[in-house]
Amino acid sequence: MAPDRRKMIVDAATKSFSLFGFKATTMDQVAKLANVGKGTIYTFFKNKEELFEEIISSMVKEMIAEADAAIQPGLPITENVHHALYRLLEFRSKHQLMIKLVQEEAEMGTLAVSEMLQHVENEIIAYLKNKLEIAIEKGSIPRMNTELTSFLLLKMYIALVSDWERNHEPLSSGQIAEVMKVFLLKGLQG
Repeated sequence: MAPDRRKMIVDAATKSFSLFGFKATTMDQVAKLANVGKGTIYTFFKNKEELFEEIISSMVKEMIAEADAAIQPGLPITENVHHALYRLLEFRSKHQLMIKLVQEEAEMGTLAVSEMLQHVENEIIAYLKNKLEIAIEKGSIPRMNTELTSFLLLKMYIALVSDWERNHEPLSSGQIAEVMKVFLLKGLQG
């Protein structure tokens, strides 16, 4: 059976982006890691940016699958939102490519990386928005601006998980859930 060259290229590029970041990755490196000629890459992808987009899109699908796996039917929306956000941020903090991209954006401000991280954030917000809209349709929560609420949920969660830890003792998952309920999610229960 012939090797799947496209998959080999995507895997090699993911490895290269994870190790060296977007800016330092070259198509020559990807070709070498994939054990293909550089021209082979261009039969599948126009440029490095298109290859990067493909990888980020796959990663977003993985993140959403993780969040969906954390949701438990029958639990209140407050708990399911917490479980989904926790799983998303856990993925983000343990996935080598995400770690490298966040680091590269902070250190170099690479435009392509900033745009992709914004894309990831937008996808998470859209995911949360969809879950809130389903809960509204079921009558579980009152009508609201679901996009704004999703944005606030994500930003608050990131602040509690990441920003808080810079100067304070890390919060447990239970403490984060309680803060989220008190400040934001209690309002969802009407």
